[in-house]
Amino acid sequence: MTSPTLTNIKAIAFDFDGVFTDDRVIVSETGEESVTCSRSDGMGIGLLREAGIHMIIISKEKNRVVAARAGKLSLEVVHGCDDKLPVLQAWMTRVGATPETTAYMGNDINDLACMNYVGVAIAPADAHQSALAAAHIVTAKPGGRGAIREVADALTKAVHSRAAK
Repeated sequence: MTSPTLTNIKAIAFDFDGVFTDDRVIVSETGEESVTCSRSDGMGIGLLREAGIHMIIISKEKNRVVAARAGKLSLEVVHGCDDKLPVLQAWMTRVGATPETTAYMGNDINDLACMNYVGVAIAPADAHQSALAAAHIVTAKPGGRGAIREVADALTKAVHSRAAK
């Protein structure tokens, strides 16, 4: 995945379910939920951090799983969020990003406002059709199975290219 549009990106916001996960949830008989995440995606988050990219997870789900994964990766997280765009805008202001320097990675209709607001909208390969249509970049990999790492590799390459100029 390569895109010249990634050259100016300094901040990226992620949805959680369907981006960090394969959009499935395992529910035990006691109601405990669990999801599967990619360790490769976790490595990608580390690469983005080393490249100086600002990151946040903005999720509709209010779930301990979201907070636990964000904590493990040392990512800022806002979850239980029904209207993501105001959260994204406030975060961008706080980190000094503009729409042109921000990417958003989402997979469903509740991500469209954010995807339409930023300079680079990204969707995993298995995203809902509406998110795929809104995306500037669609990863080859599905959510929860390397899509974030794919973005991280392309974005860190763009950052290093920008630094070399």
